[in-house]
Amino acid sequence: MSFSQPFQIVRAERDADIRSIAPLFDDYRVFYGQPSDEDASYRFLRERWIARESILFIALGRVADPLGFVHLYPLFVSDRMLRLWLLNDLFVRPEARRSGLGRALMQRAEEHARETGSAGLTLSTAVDNTKAQGLYESDGYVRDDAFLHYNRFF
Repeated sequence: MSFSQPFQIVRAERDADIRSIAPLFDDYRVFYGQPSDEDASYRFLRERWIARESILFIALGRVADPLGFVHLYPLFVSDRMLRLWLLNDLFVRPEARRSGLGRALMQRAEEHARETGSAGLTLSTAVDNTKAQGLYESDGYVRDDAFLHYNRFF
């Protein structure tokens, strides 16, 4: 498949959109070491969509085939009293990488942040995911050296 083809980025607005992206979301989870489960991936995305807990933008190829996605969750910056979007998930099919698609998805996320009057976007990535780090830094993201982040998973 040639990725010099045009693509469009759309917001997931229908159950069919959620269903179409579930296999890619499952691939994303597998990339991060989770066991494959397409049905659970669909249910998770659908629950977020129904509850309006997240925003999902999908990159579609010429035949409306999903090529990638960016998934945003709302947060808030208390001292600025503004919304902040967590760019939690960004994934592009391996054969579509290095085509500008990831950057286009990130730019759409930034447009959404501006459209909603937010303070901006925040994200994190694996320490060894240097390709993603290169994309983020080339797009103007600044690595946070002022704060330590802690997690406690159950």
